[in-house]
Amino acid sequence: MADRQLIELTVNGAVHEILTEPRRTLLDVLRQDVGLTGAHAGCEHGVCGTCTILVDGEPVRACLMFAVQAEDHDIRTVESLERDGQLSDLQQEFSAHHGLQCGFCTPGFLMLAEGFLAQRPDADRGEIREAVSANLCRCTGYQTIVDAVTATARRRREAAPSTEDSGKEEAS
Repeated sequence: MADRQLIELTVNGAVHEILTEPRRTLLDVLRQDVGLTGAHAGCEHGVCGTCTILVDGEPVRACLMFAVQAEDHDIRTVESLERDGQLSDLQQEFSAHHGLQCGFCTPGFLMLAEGFLAQRPDADRGEIREAVSANLCRCTGYQTIVDAVTATARRRREAAPSTEDSGKEEAS
């Protein structure tokens, strides 16, 4: 039996102590030990993106990262998007734009888009199309996914206070 290592993972704001073999992937530990099954095991080679999560805000393929590598990092899974029983704006737009069909790839697309929009809130449709092309979907043809992410970007920009408004408030 391989040696086990005690690791501490911060997942969706909660700390988990896990005794695991160093060879286990972060995806396996999230699903089997932490009990968060939103990230799916697809190709298990980092190609499809169904296992995409955020590590320190960056989209990462959880099937390619060892759990021991994730210690001391902030991990977010698709389960972090829903708050108090309410879907996030991104999840709402995926639903409104029919950005999912079978749903297998959806968690990966949601986390890819969440990380991308956090870094590029002003992204245009072409940049969004390029970003989502990193994940694979066999059902939707991507158009509805691009529509959903574009609508979320627009929605977030409209909800954000403008720099002009904040300057007026400071002057008051």
